[in-house]
Amino acid sequence: MFTPVFPEGAPKPIAPFVPGSKVGNTLYVAGILALGQNGESLHEGDVKAQTRYVIEEIKRVVEGAGGTLADVCYNQIFIKNRADYAAFNEVYAEYFGENPPARYCIISELVREELLVEIAATAYLGDA
Repeated sequence: MFTPVFPEGAPKPIAPFVPGSKVGNTLYVAGILALGQNGESLHEGDVKAQTRYVIEEIKRVVEGAGGTLADVCYNQIFIKNRADYAAFNEVYAEYFGENPPARYCIISELVREELLVEIAATAYLGDA
């Protein structure tokens, strides 16, 4: 069994899933995209703004489960354009630069043409 995590004010998912699933001390954060409250795409054409938005939404889910971004131990990253990789990493390092979690990054199309980055995360919450 898992406990769904749906932070107050989080955008409604565009498909049948919850933003986070807590199993014991582990939190699995769904793939987060730059989507607003009504499912609209945000920050079109700006990978830095989309990355910042995605990580802030991950932070909201993790905090909603009682943790912090420092508890994130693994990220699964999908970037639409290889040319955006350096800009993505600039923003990513702002959040995870000191002690970054393990990750992988795949260049791939995403569910909408205008979306440039998606990140799913895993966090270990200890006794949270």
